[in-house]
This record gives sequence, C-alpha cells and structure tokens, in this order.
Amino acid sequence: MKTNLPNILNEKILKDYQRLNENDSFEFACHSGVPCFNKCCHDVNIFLTPYDIIRLKNRLGIGSSEFLDKYTLLPIDENLRHPIVMLKMHEDTHACPFVSEKGCTVYEDRPWSCRMYPVGEATPNMNAHEDSFYFLLKEDVCKGYNEKGKTWTIKEWMKDQGVYDYILPGERFKQVSLHNFFTKAESIEPVKLEMFYMVCYDIDKFRSFVFESTFLKRFVVEEEQIELMQDDDLELLLFGFQWLRYSLFGEKVLEVNEEYAKPTA
Repeated sequence: MKTNLPNILNEKILKDYQRLNENDSFEFACHSGVPCFNKCCHDVNIFLTPYDIIRLKNRLGIGSSEFLDKYTLLPIDENLRHPIVMLKMHEDTHACPFVSEKGCTVYEDRPWSCRMYPVGEATPNMNAHEDSFYFLLKEDVCKGYNEKGKTWTIKEWMKDQGVYDYILPGERFKQVSLHNFFTKAESIEPVKLEMFYMVCYDIDKFRSFVFESTFLKRFVVEEEQIELMQDDDLELLLFGFQWLRYSLFGEKVLEVNEEYAKPTA
C-alpha cells in the first residue's frame, strides 16, 4: 500500500524499515511487461499534496473546487489535527480514476507518492531534519524487484521520476502541516481549519480570497509577486503557506500595511 506519510507517522515504518539515504541503491524496474502492471493502482491509499492537486487539476483543465469534489475524499480519523486529502478510488473496481489498461493517463502529472514508489520518505520530527530518511516499500503485489539489470540510487530514482519539482512545495507544506500548533492545541477553531483547507487544497478559491477582497490592501506585497500570483498556482501556494504561518501560528512573515490600518478621521 502506498503512502506519502502526509501527517500520520507509520509506526511500523519508523520501527522496522531500513533507513536509507539518497546515495543508497536498489534494483527495480516498472514497465508494461511486468505481470503486476497497473495492479499497484488499485485498492490503494494515495494522499495528495497541495502541489499534486495543482498539477492534476491543471492537467484536467478544471478548477480546484471541481477537482476536490469529483476526485477526492477527506478521511475521518480522531487523530487527524487538520484536513488531509486522499484520491478517491472507483467504488466498484477500487482503481485509481486515472489508470487505463495502457497505464496512467496523467503520468506526467501523477502524484508525488506515485513518482516515488517504491521509495518512501518519512519525517518523524519536523524539528529534527536529520531524522528524515528514505525506505523501500516491498509489497507482494509488486514484481518490479524481480526485474534485473537496472540499479538506482535513491537520488537517481528521484531525478528520473521528476520528484525534484515537488521538493520546494513539499518542504513548505511540511513546515505548516507538521507545525507544533496542530499537536499542542487542545482544540482548533473550525474557521482556521477551513483556512488551512482552502490554502492547501482549493487554490483557485484562495486566489479569489486574495484578489477579490481587501487582502492586498491589508498586507504589503510586492507588485512583482502579485503579478506572479495572478496566474502562477505554485507562486500563490508558496505565498499561501506564508499566510498560514502568519494567520494560524502568529509568525511575523507578512508585513501589515499600516496606512490601511490607520483609522480615518
């Protein structure tokens, strides 16, 4: 079963799996000739990152709200401290909605966890980066380990699979989603959880929030950045993470426009 460990620490992985670094190697190949082709795209939990949703909704040519409504679900778990989004499988076949007999139909924009597989990454403690590590998922359904002749280092695999485009938004998301605010607060106001959901997952709605309200009058934002955020979802997302750090955690990462805040005579 695939997992990108978005905020849930898998105790078995942390306890039992061999911890690897980017220079460790493994032998693996996946192609249409392996007997398990497409099987890993069935009955699987795929947690979507904010950047996953941007790539997928743009690939499909739809808005983020429509994508979330049609292709995702929110798992219910008493241990969850903030919203987490999962890809919705077909009810009858339990298959990924984007898989066909020939393979992935959104391959160039497939989610982070699909790119990484069979490599996983775990971050036990956001405040201790040295504890982050890679590991290999070896499942009975996957026969890619039986394909001989291709050896990868973790670093080579990530480069080949296009993972590095996901690193910056992924790290910024970790700074927010693994923040002590969520683990130490006795209760979190629903409005703050709604803000988290909008910024991280419903990027088009967040764009409306920024550009169709007094937001840009209340905060000092460079004109160049404003222009980028109008059309660039990634730029808007990175700014949104700053906004969450300011609005949820009280970090002084945004500058208030004092002129706008002054009372009028």
